[in-house]
Amino acid sequence: MPSPRRNVEGRPLGASATSSGSSSSSPGSPAHGGGGSGSSRFEFQSLLSSRAQGADPTCARLRASDSPVHRRGSFPLAGTGPLQTSPAPLPEEDRMDLNPSFLGIALRSLLAIDLWLSKKLGVCAGESSPWGSMRPLMKLLEISGHGIPWLLGTLYCLSRSDSWAGREVLMNLLFALMLDLLLVAVLKGLVRRRRPAHNQMDMFVTLSVDKYSFPSGHATRAALVSRFILNHLVLAIPLRVLVVLWAFILGLSRVMLGRHNVTDVAFGFFLGYMQYSIVDYCWLSPHNAPVLFVLWNQQ
Repeated sequence: MPSPRRNVEGRPLGASATSSGSSSSSPGSPAHGGGGSGSSRFEFQSLLSSRAQGADPTCARLRASDSPVHRRGSFPLAGTGPLQTSPAPLPEEDRMDLNPSFLGIALRSLLAIDLWLSKKLGVCAGESSPWGSMRPLMKLLEISGHGIPWLLGTLYCLSRSDSWAGREVLMNLLFALMLDLLLVAVLKGLVRRRRPAHNQMDMFVTLSVDKYSFPSGHATRAALVSRFILNHLVLAIPLRVLVVLWAFILGLSRVMLGRHNVTDVAFGFFLGYMQYSIVDYCWLSPHNAPVLFVLWNQQ
């Protein structure tokens, strides 16, 4: 026999109609607010769909930030702020010179070697230095090359001299010493190089410019006086060698005492050597400077 017609839910049409009729009259039907199974299933599905549509925005933002599109290194998110622009270029005077010249590198290297070698040779800079026991001897050499003893000794010999030739030589030696003092003072005031840090300021009779180091006045005076003596005094060979050794040891003692750097003494020797050339060129004699000799003779 043919099967009875069924509705969409799989129930027979008659049963469906009967149940609908009975449910319309029953007080617990859905029409009267009862909790039927079909109605509860519908409400549960609608609740799930509404929660899916109104998902948590915080979770959505987190998922968006975790996405590979918005990871670090990708393009910035819209509305996160203005783009960071590159800094403005520095002015020309504030830029660091990353390509210094060969002359600048050579000068910096020479200065570093000079400071290192001067510190190594300063073995008599203090009583606790490796050669501190020789410090009194080095200070005696310092006095032998000071300007005041040479000036006073030259003036005394000039006052005691009774020959024109002797007076002429001593007058030019006095001129050379005064020229040396003037040039050294001017250069020290212009350069203003400080003395080494390991130096002790216990020097013999210092002036205001003596706090500076370049050039070494003792070295200039040693080179000037030794060349002057060798050219204008008749000495035996041992004495000539002794004069040269005195000048060299005097310059070396300036570094050993910590008074000067090596370059101060080296330039001092060069300057003193050239100063004698100036004195020899401007040699004073009764012919070109008669006033000086006449005034001295009257005294």
